[in-house]
Amino acid sequence: MRLHDADKRTFASDNYAGVHPEVLTALAEANGGHQISYGEDVYTAKLGEVMREQFGEAAEVFPVFNGTGANVVALTSMLPRWGAVITASTAHINTDEGGAPERVSGLKLLTVPTPDGKLTPDLIALEAWGWGDEHRAQPLAVSITQTTELGTLYTPSEVRAIADYAHEQGMAVHMDGARIWNAGAALGVPFREFTTDAGVDVVSFGGTKNGLLGAEAIVVLDPSRVQGILFLRKLSMQLTSKMRFASAQLLALFDDGLGLRAAGHANAMARRLRDALEGTPGLAFSQETQANAVFAVLDNAAADRIREQYRFYDWDRAAGQVRWMCAFDTTEADIDAFAAVITAELTR
Repeated sequence: MRLHDADKRTFASDNYAGVHPEVLTALAEANGGHQISYGEDVYTAKLGEVMREQFGEAAEVFPVFNGTGANVVALTSMLPRWGAVITASTAHINTDEGGAPERVSGLKLLTVPTPDGKLTPDLIALEAWGWGDEHRAQPLAVSITQTTELGTLYTPSEVRAIADYAHEQGMAVHMDGARIWNAGAALGVPFREFTTDAGVDVVSFGGTKNGLLGAEAIVVLDPSRVQGILFLRKLSMQLTSKMRFASAQLLALFDDGLGLRAAGHANAMARRLRDALEGTPGLAFSQETQANAVFAVLDNAAADRIREQYRFYDWDRAAGQVRWMCAFDTTEADIDAFAAVITAELTR
């Protein structure tokens, strides 16, 4: 029974998209018969092999249900009870996880304002102090997001500069890779080039925003940086019994380049949208379009009228800033129709 219009597209979130057809096929192929539960299945074993190929021989993978769970479990495993995480003020762990990192883990977030969602060593240094002071939560980890919540992208050299600085200060480095596939497609380099080889210690590896059905993972790149993650995943309610289905979905993204194809298409659609709207009166862009997000500034009343036809979110209503997201199933026709509505509204 289908209750919605399967042809309808929005530009609110890549989470709005359904499951990629090739992922559905992978799920069907993983179905049938019995496999040992809680990760002792052949699909999870294979996922471990693939992740080691992608990230290096030391990599360990822990499938989870969602991105918040991946971030919470990862950061909890990286920090003692008195630890703090330095992150951008716009980071998902700070703005969109209901306080879960702080409420569930008990850790402290030390946030830094950034113009483009990206941290730098100089920005991290604003909060990297107070070690040994019993009155201050101890800065022991840095969390960066790839791509950022503002749609921007860290280059491998930028990640390396952050990791070098953090490690020099005795801090570990976590990457929230909710859109890591979009980053990989945009950078055109292997995952390990901007993670393992750049000094990242732990990655929250995304999938749901790129066509999966509730499947993400924690990839530990340096096992010496975590403690008790096997137990933390369970006590954080992120251990799935039928793990073969989470692992099969993640594996599907590596099959025949599906993940990079899907993410690359979403990125290309965002670029098509921006190109179509460049120079439109009453419209400006507030961030570079480097992946699958377009951030624009326009009159709130005009945005509300456009929203009557296409759903999307305000990012900062006081500034008139909105976010338009593209997904693996966004078509050129979708983009052209949306751009035509925006242009017509702003030029009427």
